[in-house]
Amino acid sequence: MKLDIQSVHFDADQKLVDFIQRKADKLEQYFDGIISGEVILRVENTEDKTNKIVEMKLEIPGNNPFAKKQCKTFEEATDSCVEALRRQIKKTKEKLRTH
Repeated sequence: MKLDIQSVHFDADQKLVDFIQRKADKLEQYFDGIISGEVILRVENTEDKTNKIVEMKLEIPGNNPFAKKQCKTFEEATDSCVEALRRQIKKTKEKLRTH
C-alpha cells in the first residue's frame, strides 16, 4: 500500500517510518481494496507524557476510515490507530457484503 507519512516540526527516523509501513500493510489482509493511506505524526507541547499523536486516514472506495490516537510513543499510537482502522474496515466490508 502506498503510504504518505508526514511528521510535523520534526524528522521521523527511518526505523519509525518502516514500523508504520509494516503495521499499515497488515491492514491489506482484511481488505485488499485499499488505495492509499496518509499518516501524520505530531508531538504536542504539553506537560503530559502522552504527547505523541498519530493520525491515519485510508482511502477505500466508498469510504475513508480515519483514526487519531495520542499515546506515550509513536509505536503505541500507531498500534492503536491500526486496530481502530481494522475494526472500521471490517465494518465496511460487512456492509458491502450485505448489500
